[in-house]
Amino acid sequence: MMFKASGVLNVPCKTSHWRFRAPCPDHIRPYLGISISYLLFIIYYFFSSPAFADSKLSGAVTHVRDGDTIEVLSVPIRLQGLHAPELGTVAGDEASSFMRDLLKGQVVDCSLSGHKSYDRQIGVCWLNGHDLAEIIIGAGLARDCPRYSKGRYKKFETDTVKNWPLPKYCN
Repeated sequence: MMFKASGVLNVPCKTSHWRFRAPCPDHIRPYLGISISYLLFIIYYFFSSPAFADSKLSGAVTHVRDGDTIEVLSVPIRLQGLHAPELGTVAGDEASSFMRDLLKGQVVDCSLSGHKSYDRQIGVCWLNGHDLAEIIIGAGLARDCPRYSKGRYKKFETDTVKNWPLPKYCN
């Protein structure tokens, strides 16, 4: 059912149920889109922005996935600014083994950036006050990833790893 007022055909509100075709007053109709847009913005802002940016996590290392990913209290954490070789390579398996031995039964403190890489939180973790990325890079088992570290780990690279290629995401 359509209504005609002042020579203008009123179209039912988009929000009305199909059984109840009450017309939307002309002075309200333009604001429906704004209200919905505002609501969607609020939802996006609170749920897609890093709500837990710079959050802290302390706890036992429950798993070492590889040279640059650990799990703390079962929360996967990708160490920020670090590139370790992939598992299945000699260097990658050695880096993973080093991290397992280093972190077995240990408690670490992590500062999470609020960003994610796949299922992993991105963060910097410390073992007894020492940055884990500095430790593994200093041991000659990983490289600085300058795009994400801003070069803070470059000085810890050994001569052995300086010639290792970096993945494109590090440049």
